[in-house]
Amino acid sequence: MSTEDANAGGGTEPHPNAAQDVVAVDGDDEQTGLVNRLDAHTGEGQRHRAFTALVFDEDGRILLAQRASNKRLWDTSWDGTVASHPVEGQSQVDATEQRLEEELGITPDQYDDLRVTDRFEYKQRYERQGLEWEVCAVLKVTLTDTELDPDTEEIEGLLWADYDLLYENPEWYRQLRLCPWFEIAMRRDQEGNTVADGSVGFER
Repeated sequence: MSTEDANAGGGTEPHPNAAQDVVAVDGDDEQTGLVNRLDAHTGEGQRHRAFTALVFDEDGRILLAQRASNKRLWDTSWDGTVASHPVEGQSQVDATEQRLEEELGITPDQYDDLRVTDRFEYKQRYERQGLEWEVCAVLKVTLTDTELDPDTEEIEGLLWADYDLLYENPEWYRQLRLCPWFEIAMRRDQEGNTVADGSVGFER
């Protein structure tokens, strides 16, 4: 999701992170090796480990973040709130803490309840640019301090939205193109399909 992207717009210089690896996994989220990040998102792709974090305020609103226009996949789409890939040996919680600070300037002293609430597998293509094939962990966190300092290379827009209204009345938000992994995570969360023990639920 975040930072696997090569330059958009047909540039010949690859994004620096295209040379990085992601953790390849089987359907049970067990590591099977490492795969080049760009290779994992092109051609037929390769299943790999990822996470998405749902960030709330104390009134229950969710923070939506618009992916930067330089993203190769789902550019300018709205995510809820950050998403990326842990590196080898990194926990989902540690990876989320890192991305929250790097992308939004959110530090651990602004929350105390970051936790994994679900995990699912999905595969979806994006136009002719590539695809995501991920076992995606879902983490939730509530901010006691909502001060933000977004990195505009990663995020180009922010919006606090009523979580229930977003789920129950998507037509009210039709101007927002939502990332597919966020839509799956929100639906599973709202419909009570989350898996508290961390096992994998499958989305085909």
